[in-house]
Amino acid sequence: MAITVSIDLNREFDLAGDLDAVFELLADVPRSGSHFPKVDKLTDLGDNTFRWEMEKVGVDKHALQSVYACKYVADKSAGTIVWTPVKGDGNGVVSGRWTLTSNSDGGTHASFQTKAELTLPLPSLLKLAISPVIKHEFNSLVDTYVENLKKAF
Repeated sequence: MAITVSIDLNREFDLAGDLDAVFELLADVPRSGSHFPKVDKLTDLGDNTFRWEMEKVGVDKHALQSVYACKYVADKSAGTIVWTPVKGDGNGVVSGRWTLTSNSDGGTHASFQTKAELTLPLPSLLKLAISPVIKHEFNSLVDTYVENLKKAF
């Protein structure tokens, strides 16, 4: 038995760093990932593809872990960093994009969009109860990530 939880997030915010510095940090997946909370392991699979293994939540055999892999394509002239899922790697399918533009004050406006589908080994009976908890946790992680990026600039 398994349940699938779908998550769709959008964030828009400003960073004090200039466009080049922000793009450089976000396009460097290990460097950017170091600002994301609760990452247990980030594995370079080659060809700008990375497997994310998040910290386990729970206890012993009742612990849940999100694992997924994405390929990243950075286009500096367009100000975008796009990630697409590597299907069949882990229990998550994650895609998204950064869109970056310069602000008039020399800073950078960042738009973050991501979609995730996490498949967890839980009885379907728990889906109604656990889905809001997982969505809240994912939102909290992204909010912490955004705050960590703001501190970096």
